[in-house]
Amino acid sequence: MKKLSARRRHPLAAVVVLLLALAATGGLYTAFAPASKAKADDSAQSLTIEEGKKLYEVGCASCHGAGGQGTTDGPSLVGVGAAAVDFQVGTGRMPAQQPGAQIPRKKVIYNQAEIDQLAAYIASLGAGPSVPTKNQYSPEGADIAKGGELFRTNCAQCHNFTGKGGALTHGKFAPDLEGVQPKHIYEAMQTGPQNMPSFPDTTLSSKNKKDIIAYLHSVNSDQTKNPGGLELGGLGPVSEGLFGWIFGLGVLIAVAVWVAARTAKAKKS
Repeated sequence: MKKLSARRRHPLAAVVVLLLALAATGGLYTAFAPASKAKADDSAQSLTIEEGKKLYEVGCASCHGAGGQGTTDGPSLVGVGAAAVDFQVGTGRMPAQQPGAQIPRKKVIYNQAEIDQLAAYIASLGAGPSVPTKNQYSPEGADIAKGGELFRTNCAQCHNFTGKGGALTHGKFAPDLEGVQPKHIYEAMQTGPQNMPSFPDTTLSSKNKKDIIAYLHSVNSDQTKNPGGLELGGLGPVSEGLFGWIFGLGVLIAVAVWVAARTAKAKKS
């Protein structure tokens, strides 16, 4: 007992006790930690990637290469991220029906579960933008006025003032944004598909993207009434100016001709 008491008074006794307590705590955590859940999650993710690889080999590898490295018929997919896959496949643009200046939106071939599997496989090839969460792209609570300002500054040059789309060079075009899902609009800004530049968070923050989506949702909503009257397709001042020039000037010419005709008739009589 005297020896034990002496050891308790030793300067290193507290350190030894602390180390023993930490070792016991670590052992108990290792024994009872939910390792099976972590392994199950890893196993599920691996299975998702494997299923995505199978879908890729059937529907995508002929153009993008067996390992996503790209070919002369399709660009490399290494590093494009899950968001690019979710956008391209989720809007029906991919798999492409035929080559051309631009791949248009068409009927979606894969269901959402298969799209998620493809996205997981492509994401495994290299880091890239991930699929946004609903909180990121939902227009609820966003600043519509700020979104309109950002859209007119960064997007209206191609998509026109209310997102009606427009023609570009060499057979390319900016698509109409009416009816496009908010998630796909967010992903398009993230990844810059086809002719569109990308707008990462360093250029347009997540909040800025959300504001733009809210603006488009507002101007293209069936419940929104155009305060200016006839919108002329929502194409902006060019179409409105052309309308004013043709019809306004036409009315003035018609009035001038009518006045001249009446004057000539009055002189004859």
